[in-house]
Amino acid sequence: MAIEAFAPAKINLTLHVTGRRTDGYHLLDSLVCFASAGDRLTLQQARVPRLVLSGPHAARLAAETEGTGSEDNLAMRAARMAAPGQAFSIRLEKNLPVAAGIGGGSSDAAAVLRAVPALLGQEMAPARLHRMAISLGADVPVCLQGRPARLGGIGERISPLAALPAAFPECAAVLVNPGVPVATPQVFGALSAPDNPPMPETIPPFPTPADLAGFLREQRNDLEAPAIEIAPVIGQVLPALRAQPGCLLARMSGSGATCFALFRDQPASEAAARAIAAAMPAWWVVPVRFLRDETALRPVPDESLTGAI
Repeated sequence: MAIEAFAPAKINLTLHVTGRRTDGYHLLDSLVCFASAGDRLTLQQARVPRLVLSGPHAARLAAETEGTGSEDNLAMRAARMAAPGQAFSIRLEKNLPVAAGIGGGSSDAAAVLRAVPALLGQEMAPARLHRMAISLGADVPVCLQGRPARLGGIGERISPLAALPAAFPECAAVLVNPGVPVATPQVFGALSAPDNPPMPETIPPFPTPADLAGFLREQRNDLEAPAIEIAPVIGQVLPALRAQPGCLLARMSGSGATCFALFRDQPASEAAARAIAAAMPAWWVVPVRFLRDETALRPVPDESLTGAI
């Protein structure tokens, strides 16, 4: 048997940097959701570990592992951690840009942490999964949850949001990445002030996309300005999104360079995506919906995985 898992893009609707610990890690207050665009992974047991890459961004990811092999890939590390002594073949269809501020690698690792116990027919305590997730990276725990949440600390404090998903069935968005990878440590290093105000203590309900956009306009992504200094093309993406009819809000996600825009409905988001893609064919442009929950696993027939890096 093999298991297929979806690894959705993580969108930081807000990202307030509220402090810095003595060990150098920054403290965050962030509203996070997940989008219908994402990577897809298929796992099965094997005699030796293998990673097989496909998809439009496979070459870029393979280049990152050049010299270290696939062992350093987050998905492979997650598999070793979830089942020490076991070997897995992992097919990773890499649909999300690399180093793009939308948690692609973290979401891949979280998908593996969910899939390995299911593949082995084992139960794994949520607390143990959470410990493994945080050891793999600050974004992995929320990706493991796969639901809209408020993040605190360095990302380990996760508060699910009951009110936020109310707007999601009709909330459409567009993701745009200009094709420039941005290194997260470099962006944090360029941040002028590490101690900014958090979001309000209580997050209000959002019955409509307009309500969500109205709240977000009063919040920030504190990494947007330093990211634009490092990658000025981000400063071209945001106006391009804001100029589209029906755009309610445009902002950078995470440490960049991917930006998102909220639209009043799906036809408006699809029209905006077509217009931007036609004007800037080298950019990655995808219309998406926001998801309530995307943690389901699907058993699939065994397959022979070839072409491993």
